[in-house]
Amino acid sequence: MKHIVWPLVHAERAALIADLASVDDERWERPSLCPGWTVHDVVAHLIDTALTTRVNFVAGLVLAGFDFDRQNARGVARERRGSPRETLERLRQVAPRRTGPPVSLDTRLVEEIVHGEDIRRPLGLVRAYPEEAVARALRFQVRTPASYGGGKEPAARVRLTATDADLSIGTGPEVTGSAVALLLAVSGRRAAAADLAGPGVADLEQAL
Repeated sequence: MKHIVWPLVHAERAALIADLASVDDERWERPSLCPGWTVHDVVAHLIDTALTTRVNFVAGLVLAGFDFDRQNARGVARERRGSPRETLERLRQVAPRRTGPPVSLDTRLVEEIVHGEDIRRPLGLVRAYPEEAVARALRFQVRTPASYGGGKEPAARVRLTATDADLSIGTGPEVTGSAVALLLAVSGRRAAAADLAGPGVADLEQAL
């Protein structure tokens, strides 16, 4: 699996770095799709996750009192630099890494794509994500409980059908949209609802 996932992860990191290179400092302070976090904060979070290892993940979780939100907030504060340019340079430095927490490697793809959209959408940036990467991330999310950052419970109520890929998951009232929009929706991003259609949209929104 590693030889499949890591190249996809590295490609997403490189694409985000290229997109952010032309974004002025003021726009980095726009609210992201993550409540309470700016674009700058989400980039800092991506640096923190790129630096995560099995050992420091467990140690950090213990120090945070087993509170994932507190652990993430500490990571953002630690990795956010004094200026967007410095933070972007730090992201560039850590982008080639191949480390992560003691969970499925597919979580790295979810992180890069979902957080990539958390950043890009408020900035008006658009990326054509590789179909393989999005499909893999979506399949992982619909298998993962919400308590672990997934979307298993809401996805179980509907049939998710991508309009831009040969991908259909689940049973029930259909929800259609791009694979990225479906991934964002099951990842709890309500902003993606406007990009979805079908009789199952209301069920999905209610579950979220």
